[in-house]
Amino acid sequence: MEIISENKCFAGSVRFIKHQSSSVKTPMTFSIFIPAEAAHRPVPVLYYLSGLTCSAENFTHKAAAYKKAAELGIMIVCPDTSPRGANVDGEDERYDLGSGAGFYVNATNGKWQQNYQMYSYVTEELPALIDAEFNTNGRKSISGHSMGGHGALIIALKNPLQYQSVSAFAPICAPSNSPWGELAFSEYLGDDKESWAEYDANQLASKTSWNKEILIDQGDNDQFFDQLQPEKFKETCSQYNIPVTLNLRSGYDHSYYFISSFVDNHLEFHAKELHSS
Repeated sequence: MEIISENKCFAGSVRFIKHQSSSVKTPMTFSIFIPAEAAHRPVPVLYYLSGLTCSAENFTHKAAAYKKAAELGIMIVCPDTSPRGANVDGEDERYDLGSGAGFYVNATNGKWQQNYQMYSYVTEELPALIDAEFNTNGRKSISGHSMGGHGALIIALKNPLQYQSVSAFAPICAPSNSPWGELAFSEYLGDDKESWAEYDANQLASKTSWNKEILIDQGDNDQFFDQLQPEKFKETCSQYNIPVTLNLRSGYDHSYYFISSFVDNHLEFHAKELHSS
């Protein structure tokens, strides 16, 4: 691992780290907040997945999460949102496909399949690296925003024994029926919509054994509300006895002003599970 930068933060530290990924076959960068408590005892980890056009920097610089994380003794890891510099034809032409738009799937279609293996990177390679290199206790939770909220939901629903809790800010809940998701899935996964269902939270609700509360915050002034469909997801989950707390926040949009307003609530939500015996 190459430490790109390190800054002291609330008695702990924030590092940006680069490493060569075996999953996506390019160098990958992630940020990590290491609470001071990790110097004395193993701590749990919250993985935070960012949205379209974002990188490891957005949450780190804008969410104002680290004061509360320090109080709660939670390590936070923010991976990038896609491979970078894979030289896939057309990967830098659109904001909603390719670079910055990996959608946390393992691509199986055409030119994307060699590098766009973000699901394996986030669920296998990166946690193994974090647990090997840092003082963690093996307990982890996951959260995210927009495309990253989609990623957090599907990862928890597909891996219910690996994560203590899951939350999301304005997630894409039914990507198979969303313009963003339809584009990404058709490119990364091909035309077989049965394969899309494996990365669609609304469809995974009928297959999962996840039975813990899912926390979602959603601004009612979100300019992308029609693409997100959180109410549809909550209704589907209710059919399968999956508890969902959906907070519709009056006047809030899709930005990090919204995320930073409620991030402490999400950290406290995760802390209850991460620190439970």
